[in-house]
Amino acid sequence: MTLKFDEVVRAGIAKQVAENIKSAIMDGRLKIDERLPTEEDLARSFGISRPTVREALKRLAAQNLIHSRRGPLGGNFVKRPDPEGLSKAITAAATLLVGIGAFDIHEIITARLETETICCRLACENHGAADLERMAAEIEIQRDETISDEDFCASDVRFHRALVDSTCNGPLKLMMYTVIESFIPITNMIVFRVRERRKVAGFHRQIMEAVAKRDTETATKALADLLAYIRNSYATAMDARDRMKVAPQT
Repeated sequence: MTLKFDEVVRAGIAKQVAENIKSAIMDGRLKIDERLPTEEDLARSFGISRPTVREALKRLAAQNLIHSRRGPLGGNFVKRPDPEGLSKAITAAATLLVGIGAFDIHEIITARLETETICCRLACENHGAADLERMAAEIEIQRDETISDEDFCASDVRFHRALVDSTCNGPLKLMMYTVIESFIPITNMIVFRVRERRKVAGFHRQIMEAVAKRDTETATKALADLLAYIRNSYATAMDARDRMKVAPQT
């Protein structure tokens, strides 16, 4: 194996430059849609080579902090923050933590219950016809016994995403992205063999119908019943796994 010391050094400097520019973006010294200095000017300002500047700019682009435009008026510009992009970064970290066992199922269920209860209340207050149509469409998919477990789980995620979207609350949607996109798939991976699809779809219908009637009490109860069912399904799945471990080998 050949080690290239110059590349290691350059990568370290590029990271520092990227962090410097990132700090300027985050504290407002660089404004949204503002054009960054040219590569040549940045290289001169930081006292580094243009290839190192390019590496720093690639890092910033990968973080969705800048984007490039071509043409006479082109260059690198500060990018308007993308809430979904930010959420995906958080979700990736949360999924990793769940995967390594940093959170147990009881913590996950409790977090979902507390946060989605708020969503149910706001959904009852703020939903529109399109939100109900999205939820109804997912329930129809879930009632189709011919779809795969993967498709059912994906529809489960989309249903709860539609519920959260119907709150019409941007900060809450940002916060809930992690809960929906990482916690639901993880629990589905564990319980899909023991939970009954029709029961899950039934709970979803109860939630949707209560939201449509702006009945917060019924909506939150249906959510609590759904999560209690998932918790019990998890316990059943774990019991089955433990029995397999102690079963005599033949």
